Amino acid sequence: MRLTLQRRFWISLIFTLPLLIQMVLMPFHIMMPGYTWIAFLTTTVVMVVGAWPYWVSAWAAFLRHNANMNTLVALGTIIAYAYSIFAMLTGRDVYFESAAFIALFVQLGDMMEERMHNRASNALKKLLDLQVKAAWVLKDGQYVETPIDQIKIGDVVRVKPGEKIPLDGVVVSGDSTVDESMITGESMPVHKGVGDEVVGSTMNADGALTIKVTKVGDETMLAQIVEMVKKAQTSHAPIQNLTDRISQIFVPAVLIIAIITFAVWVTFFHASMVQGMLYAVAVIVIACPCALGLATPTALMVGTGRAAKMGILIKDGEALEVIDDLKAVIFDKTGTITVGKPVVTDVVGDRKKVLSIAAGLEDQSEHPLASAVVQQANEDQIEVQPVTEFEAVRGQGVRGKINGHQAFVGSERLAKEEIDSELAKQREQLQSEAKTVVLVGVDDKVIGLIAIQDSPKPTSAEAIQQLNNLGLETIMLTGDNQTVAEAIGKQVGIQKVIAGVLPNEKATYVKQAQEKGRVAFVGDGINDAPALTTADVGIAMGSGTDIAIESGEIVLVQNDLRGVVKALAMSRKTFQRIKLNLFWSLIYNVIGIPIAAGVFAGIGLVLSPEFAALAMAFSSVSVITSSLLLNRVKLD
Repeated sequence: MRLTLQRRFWISLIFTLPLLIQMVLMPFHIMMPGYTWIAFLTTTVVMVVGAWPYWVSAWAAFLRHNANMNTLVALGTIIAYAYSIFAMLTGRDVYFESAAFIALFVQLGDMMEERMHNRASNALKKLLDLQVKAAWVLKDGQYVETPIDQIKIGDVVRVKPGEKIPLDGVVVSGDSTVDESMITGESMPVHKGVGDEVVGSTMNADGALTIKVTKVGDETMLAQIVEMVKKAQTSHAPIQNLTDRISQIFVPAVLIIAIITFAVWVTFFHASMVQGMLYAVAVIVIACPCALGLATPTALMVGTGRAAKMGILIKDGEALEVIDDLKAVIFDKTGTITVGKPVVTDVVGDRKKVLSIAAGLEDQSEHPLASAVVQQANEDQIEVQPVTEFEAVRGQGVRGKINGHQAFVGSERLAKEEIDSELAKQREQLQSEAKTVVLVGVDDKVIGLIAIQDSPKPTSAEAIQQLNNLGLETIMLTGDNQTVAEAIGKQVGIQKVIAGVLPNEKATYVKQAQEKGRVAFVGDGINDAPALTTADVGIAMGSGTDIAIESGEIVLVQNDLRGVVKALAMSRKTFQRIKLNLFWSLIYNVIGIPIAAGVFAGIGLVLSPEFAALAMAFSSVSVITSSLLLNRVKLD
């Protein structure tokens, strides 16, 4: 049976008790009968049970011509144990307790690390525990309780008040409020009615809902959140490379220092071979760079776990280091800064004719503005004209034939004749009101205008102001014309507006901004994917398309730009904690090694090997505790 770390520790503790008792009795000059053989037998058990895994790890590293943290632990225990056997056989004083206590205290540090590691990972477990086991599914006119893994896309499920929503879906009937705090971090319940999307494992509050399932298994938001957090917690921040390089140099350097320590004490200070060995072993044990190795992964684990609770999914540890040196944040407009649901506000010209032609063309388009035109035509109960030879012109609009005439909806680049001066004046007025104006034309002549407005989200101005206060340059990229873009930018406080940008040009503008420093891009659409990938940090809105979410290093579950501020703050706090952990880890070794080597022995400041092991164990615990404090930092 393979023993767990906890069992190995408790066995080691039990077998070191006789050694501890003898240490307590020593000041009273009391010697336990047969102590040497008792010490040999108990220490042998501790070596086999407690120290053996470190020996195996050190030997494996040696075979690869390498040295790791366990190399120092293995050497410390082996030297003390082997010398004590030699001393026992030749009638000298033994130091079995040094070997035993080194193993015991190292295991203590590892066990405390494991417990704190588990605490840091509880966010994932709690998320997984949120998933319901079964749901009421409509089958043959009746609702039947069905295990969650047997529910398919398209199934209709019923959720009563006070029950959890089983899977992601769309409300087909009913009206209620839903607590989505476990997904978004937002404490206020959200109203849900017919057509609204709901997320699995969120809590239905006061009304009954009937939901059509749209995602199951690994495709659900909960499953994706868990997977993203797992990847983030095991990702490799670039600063970890520095730690790895230090460890590779550090272990051989410590062994050289230990040899020098032994030689100096024996040669120049005429210490006994045993005393020189104890100083050397203390150096080897206290210098074990466990704390150094824990500095980055523990902070990364805790930081990304806390961020996940706030609805911020950090997919890659590299993003933390980049964010710490960020110079600018670039935003997409539609669906990112704005609500993303534009509505028709004005129709200039023959309303019925203009909407009929525009809706006929836009009905075949996937552009966000197109749905607003079609929706308005439906609300006005206007008959939509059939279209042939439909064509979408990238960045300009759409065109096609209606009743044998060439018609278009879009920018003036689609019209061959100049726009009427009166229409031009009205267009200018509408654009000054932050409205997007599309031209509607027949046979190359503009016959009317449609003004569409997509208002900024209520929280966009607050979020962008906070970013400005942090000293970051805020930039907006949009395909809208300059007048409308600047009006929106002014409303939310954007410092720089770049308008008339085609979808394929966004990545180019991101590259230009990167010439001045590191850049983050925030977007939500398919056309944002290249820019999200090009930017040093891509931040995708959780309400966006799958390809945008996949392209970003950070995903905001809640469709709120204040999440960008929180994401940057949490990332910076985490990276700063990593640097703090590394600093204290290195300082610990800088201070600890000279003490262990006996540099301050003249003033009575010395460390025996067993106390060096205890100090080393608690240095690791201190680093983990420092990382856990990330759960308490304020993001103001």
